[in-house]
Amino acid sequence: MANDSKTRVALVQMRCGPEPDANLARAIGSIERAAGDRAQIACLPELFRSEYFCQSENHDNFALAEPIPGPTTEALGKIAREHAIVIIASLFEKRTAGVYHNTAVIIDAKGKILGKYRKMHVPDDPGYYEKFYFTPGDLGFQSWKTDRGNLGVCVCWDQWYPEAARLTALRGAEILFYPTAIGWHPREKKRFGAAQFSAWQTMMRSHAIANGCFVAAANRVGHEAPVGGDGIEFWGQSFICAPSGEIIAQGSIGGEEIVAADIDWRRVDEHRTHWPFLRDRRVDAYAGIQQRLIDD
Repeated sequence: MANDSKTRVALVQMRCGPEPDANLARAIGSIERAAGDRAQIACLPELFRSEYFCQSENHDNFALAEPIPGPTTEALGKIAREHAIVIIASLFEKRTAGVYHNTAVIIDAKGKILGKYRKMHVPDDPGYYEKFYFTPGDLGFQSWKTDRGNLGVCVCWDQWYPEAARLTALRGAEILFYPTAIGWHPREKKRFGAAQFSAWQTMMRSHAIANGCFVAAANRVGHEAPVGGDGIEFWGQSFICAPSGEIIAQGSIGGEEIVAADIDWRRVDEHRTHWPFLRDRRVDAYAGIQQRLIDD
């Protein structure tokens, strides 16, 4: 838990264009504005340095990847140090030739890399061809203690898996961050759009309730069609919710903005005491959870 009872958390909701340097500069500007508004932790959207390139399978896109540590973590480390702010940044990591990851880096308030999380669940759906680019994560689910709070990080598709949230919380996380790039296929929006957004937010609110922790999801905005066609309309609406599942801050559908809230860590203890889901887990009865299916 943080030294103080409260921490101000900011989510950067931004558009992402084709120029990585321009995206990084805009992200840094948003972090600086968030720091000016007293933010102590700032989280960027998934793969913020570029347009969402996974809409197609194109070997040229591997040129967007970079090592960690690397130029982006160096630039963000400088900002973190100058403003004494913790930064969570989702990057396209080049680990070695032929091995790439979708990786979230946690940079502490002194500008040092505290740790990193490699996306564990990697989708392969129309417009989200991530298996072509990313090797599944091999660092497991983690939590980091900072002087701003105990935080855990998962990435986008991980948000649909209660196991990921649970294991991260069990490792000590009191707030779960989800850097995200999620949106509508334009042709489906009218028919399925409201239900898709509701499912997304409901799932993460349930993580907060079941684990007695805060949840914060940073999404991008804008319409992106880097390979032509309909593209994806990212729905924004980045949000922060309390352990009760209550939404305490939420962004707009299409606007670039900083979504911020003051996190009262006492609510974690209160929720876990009054709703003792962690106490009542039947750890002796969950043997089948590590199987793909349980056959009769």
